[in-house]
Amino acid sequence: MLNGKFVHLHVHSEYSLLDGANRIKDLPVRAKELGMDAMAITDHGVMYGVIDFYKACKKEGIKPIIGCEVYVAQENRSRFDKEPNIDNKYNHLILLAKDNQGYKNLSKLVSIGFVEGYYYKPRIDLEVLEKYHEGLICQSACLAGSISQAIMAGNMQKAEEIALWYKNVFGEDYYLEIQNNGVKEQVMVNQKIIELSRKLDIPLVATNDAHYLKREDAYNHEVLLCIQTGKKMNDVDRMRFESDELYIKSPEEMIEYFKAFPDAIENTVKIAEKCNVEFEFGHTILPNYDVPKEYPTHYDYLKKLCQDGMKERYGEHLSKELMERAEYELGVIQKMGYVDYFLIVWDFIHYAKSQGIPVGPGRGSGAGSMLAYAIRNNRY
Repeated sequence: MLNGKFVHLHVHSEYSLLDGANRIKDLPVRAKELGMDAMAITDHGVMYGVIDFYKACKKEGIKPIIGCEVYVAQENRSRFDKEPNIDNKYNHLILLAKDNQGYKNLSKLVSIGFVEGYYYKPRIDLEVLEKYHEGLICQSACLAGSISQAIMAGNMQKAEEIALWYKNVFGEDYYLEIQNNGVKEQVMVNQKIIELSRKLDIPLVATNDAHYLKREDAYNHEVLLCIQTGKKMNDVDRMRFESDELYIKSPEEMIEYFKAFPDAIENTVKIAEKCNVEFEFGHTILPNYDVPKEYPTHYDYLKKLCQDGMKERYGEHLSKELMERAEYELGVIQKMGYVDYFLIVWDFIHYAKSQGIPVGPGRGSGAGSMLAYAIRNNRY
């Protein structure tokens, strides 16, 4: 059980490139200073910082919550749609991993956003979100979220339809965000979201969309936005948040602002308690490589490939020196847990060469080994 009264669940680090001014190493330290014992990372469209964040939090005794603020293609648009002046618009959505299955699904969604949906931003769509929602908590996000956008457009019916779709997919793991960020539009959006929450029985969650550490860092964040957009600080039309409220606020500040909605504060702790992703370090994790059925183990198959390759390279009658070298290298590969790694590399290198695809040089002791040469795990 967490002892803190509030948890930040919408936080950007330096990996929200040229937008987040929080340094990962500073986030758990600040959380600890303010009496919080958990914190989330939700960078824009990427998960580059989650391992560093996880380690930094563990070091400070802060529970790390792994998430992402993903970009979602607009309503009735697919991640595959890339039409100019239409698909350069997208909505934000917060996803948090409850468990390791949720982490896998979140990683899958972010990868799909880049591989299949990239158009100005790495976008996913409702199809893949529904397919890979298991183990995830969903929050409606900021003013750039689809519900907030519908509200600001005066279309409450659309906002309700969107909320019901997410509730149907995520069930009790779907929350409507209300924020205290000093942006004037947010006040009206909060009021309408609270109405939606009551009408549709969807719980509220209070966040602050923290882009920098302390209030006094707001100016530095403005400079960062100018770098992102190619503007100067004295440009009238530059992108700006018009607020100095997007920092890591204390629990007391958040509780005071949302004192009329204590459930929105309490839900931050409940969500944090639901999220229990654990990373295991210190050993290599590789995909399973399916070997032909006649070989009892992966090692036996690799050994056969090496024996055949040695004869191709050095002839039928191998010297004692070559045999001893092969035995030594096979032993090292097995001991280090690299049997599947060698098989996987052999598979795609073999395929590339069979299709006339150029293969570049490898590097390191593995690529330079005699057995890598024997089974042609290199350019030669």
